[in-house]
Amino acid sequence: DEQTPAVMSFLAGNSDAIVFASAPESPMVQMLLQTPGVKLLDFAQAEAYSRRFAYLSAVRLPRGIVNLAQDNPPQQVNLVATTTTLLVREDLHPALRQLLVQAARNIHGGPGWFNRAGEFPNANDNELPLDREAQRFYRDGPPLLQRYAPFWLANVVDRMWVVLLSITVVLVPLSRIVPPVYRFRIRSRIFRWYGQLRGIEERLVHGGAPHAELLRQLDQLDHKAEGIPVPLAYADELYALRSNIQLVRQRIAAAAAEDRSG
Repeated sequence: DEQTPAVMSFLAGNSDAIVFASAPESPMVQMLLQTPGVKLLDFAQAEAYSRRFAYLSAVRLPRGIVNLAQDNPPQQVNLVATTTTLLVREDLHPALRQLLVQAARNIHGGPGWFNRAGEFPNANDNELPLDREAQRFYRDGPPLLQRYAPFWLANVVDRMWVVLLSITVVLVPLSRIVPPVYRFRIRSRIFRWYGQLRGIEERLVHGGAPHAELLRQLDQLDHKAEGIPVPLAYADELYALRSNIQLVRQRIAAAAAEDRSG
């Protein structure tokens, strides 16, 4: 330990005080706290220092926290402490930034001598701009999907919501436009043959063609209508076309029979 020579010098009486910037769980700190004749300096101006310097915090070591049975320390002690700032490069992927904040919460979120559970990490140090992912974490907590799904899946979905929203904005109008267009295209397959059927019927009325020729054209039309591919929902309209073809066939047959009898 780099501080060991200083500690040894202090314990040997060669120095009056020693300053540590270390966690209270540090073995060196624990050893000194329980060494007879060694006591903590009560930092009377701790609060003032924390107001003047953002990287310092005023903390209070509760009475008896080192050793309850021995009432060590015998009174509350005012101290100053530094906080560690987690920094990231600007080019670090946002997903990894979110993961770092969550890892910091898992590692440092428990209770300690100077803090209650959940106090760390925090965004109290305003010397540097707070990352956007950290802002989201402190405001909303972990993303909802990451509470129930693996990180990789939740992150993909979380990053894709803007794309999904854009797709939804496009699909909603299309959902109103596509069905009418689809119905028109399906019906146009059927209705296009009504023009030919109408032409055959007009030639029958005006006597523009022999009945045998009209029947031949009608049979061709019926054969084509039979092969029209349509969904089952539109089958009734196809059946209506073929029924009309049959009606015209009956009219042609009746007209042919009338000519033979006449």
